[in-house]
Amino acid sequence: MTTSAPRVIGMLGGMSWESSAQYYRLANELVRERLGGLHSARIVLASVDFADVEALQVAGRWDEAGQQLAEAAKGLEAAGAELLLICTNTMHKVADQVQAAVGIPLLHLGDATAKAVNRAGLGTVGLLGTAFTMEQGFYRDRLTSHGLHVLIPPPDDRAEVHRIIYDELCLGVVREESRQAYRDAIVRLVQAGAEGVILGCTEIELLISDTDSPVPVFPHPPARRSRRRRFLGHTLERLTPRRIGCQASSGITAVTRVTAASLRAVTLNLAPARRQLAMNRLS
Repeated sequence: MTTSAPRVIGMLGGMSWESSAQYYRLANELVRERLGGLHSARIVLASVDFADVEALQVAGRWDEAGQQLAEAAKGLEAAGAELLLICTNTMHKVADQVQAAVGIPLLHLGDATAKAVNRAGLGTVGLLGTAFTMEQGFYRDRLTSHGLHVLIPPPDDRAEVHRIIYDELCLGVVREESRQAYRDAIVRLVQAGAEGVILGCTEIELLISDTDSPVPVFPHPPARRSRRRRFLGHTLERLTPRRIGCQASSGITAVTRVTAASLRAVTLNLAPARRQLAMNRLS
């Protein structure tokens, strides 16, 4: 019997809860897939009211939004979390503020995503997300620090991508015409030179998967279920020992063990044949 303490994952969620539900489910799916039985993950979740956060975003009051998340992060640390995950890409704008408030490590989605893109052998990627994520430097700069060249859609596409996220996807609304709008935006990114596309907003996974793109997509975590679990496992491997678990609010725990082999990053290869296929699909 091992004596090493299991790590508890602290999730900052609620922004929107549609995406937070995916992170919670995927962490538990990863553990169940590898261990079977009744094993689950050890997670403490702080779910904030997104209406309050969104109002601060629109008003440009990012320091206040960051303080709100920092306080929630302190609560997670006090509850036993040993690493943090912000279950939204946009709020990584205040990642430094959150990290400064606690003594446990924060996993940055931009770093994990860039590593997956680099492993795929790609150098130029398109980025879809909220207007904040696409247009401001906090996320793009993180990607470029890993040697990536990042493309964003033209203004009209950015406006529509952003609108669909907030007016539809965050409310659980999925429309076929919106899916087509995203497909069209992806095509234009590929025509501009994108070798892959980062779905830099988890809600986009409600709408778009690999089958909607002529090039690899890199969601958070990836949209296809099997790939999604491998990606999440890889991101957690950086900050956890090979034991992952989950903690319910009742205090009931289930300790799990995950082997190194089960925590591999997904590797997507855009070989020459795939490049030609992509161009054929665009023609």
